Amino acid sequence: MASIRSKDTGPELAVRRMVHAMGFRYRLHVKALPGCPDIVLPRHRKVIFVHGCFWHAHGCAESRRTPASNKKFWKEKFARNKARDAKNLHALWRGGWQVLVIWECETKDAAQLRTRIAGFLAPTARAANYPLDEQHAVYGMVAEETEIEIKNKF
Repeated sequence: MASIRSKDTGPELAVRRMVHAMGFRYRLHVKALPGCPDIVLPRHRKVIFVHGCFWHAHGCAESRRTPASNKKFWKEKFARNKARDAKNLHALWRGGWQVLVIWECETKDAAQLRTRIAGFLAPTARAANYPLDEQHAVYGMVAEETEIEIKNKF
C-alpha cells in the first residue's frame, strides 16, 4: 500500500498534458479546496478530479475486483471513500465551482477524453453542475451503503 501514489499518477498526467495542450494553465492539488482537486483552473472556477476506478469504487470492470480477504474492511473503505467524495463535490458546488470527475478507465481512449475535457472547459453561461444522483459516470458504486456512509450524509 505504501507504493500506491495519490499524486502524479499515469491517468492524472495524461489529463494534465491534455489540458495544458488545450492552452489552459492550472494549479495542482490546491489543499484549500474541499477534496484537494487534482487540477484547479481558478480563473474559470473549474476543477477536475482524476479518480482511480478501484479506490473510488467506480463500478467498471476494473473496480469490481474486490480483494478476497477482509471483505468487510474493503466494503467499508469503499463506502467511506464514496461518502467523502460526495461531500467534497457538494462543498465545491456550493462554493460556485464547476466540477468534472474523470475516471481512470476513461483515460484509455484519448479522443473521447479530449472531447469530454474540451466540452467541460468551454465557456458556459451558467453552471454545469447537476445533482450528484443524476451524474451517470460519477458513482455506479460497487460498495453498498453502510452505517459509516449513513452517518456521513449531509
